Amino acid sequence: MSNEQANWETSREEFIAQWGALGSHWGINRTMAQIHALLMTAPEAMHTEEIMERLHVSRGNANTNLRELVGWALVRVVVKKGERREYFEAEKDVWKMFITIAKERKRRELDPALGVLKNCAEQTKEEPAGPGKDFHRQMKELQEFVEFSMKVSDTVSGMKHASALQWAMRLLS
Repeated sequence: MSNEQANWETSREEFIAQWGALGSHWGINRTMAQIHALLMTAPEAMHTEEIMERLHVSRGNANTNLRELVGWALVRVVVKKGERREYFEAEKDVWKMFITIAKERKRRELDPALGVLKNCAEQTKEEPAGPGKDFHRQMKELQEFVEFSMKVSDTVSGMKHASALQWAMRLLS
């Protein structure tokens, strides 16, 4: 193995470990994040056994997390002619990956939270003055904030990468 390749592999291992550690901050488990990082940096699609060996995880753990990543549309199944086993590859385009994660988190987390806020606001709209009225006002304000955030996210998600960067730079300057 050449020195250049050894440096690349060492850096890749460091990235996979760090991506796994960050996963828990994003609401996914370490193994799922590590599998994602491994596939994202893999030169070619990988099969389950390669993933298991590389990350030292069980077949069940690998299969569960691969299915979840496929469900998130961050990883896709690749069929190779003449092969019986499934291969997996990750989306490598960072912008597409961001959009996919944003949409999935919206569907799984924000939409249900917004439903609760709307329900709480609706159930308390007739509250008289005092704590009940204050609660209703707070639920409406949270609802409006979440709706606004979702509109901003939807707008950014619908933009091309370069347009979104230009828009963000205007906001930040």
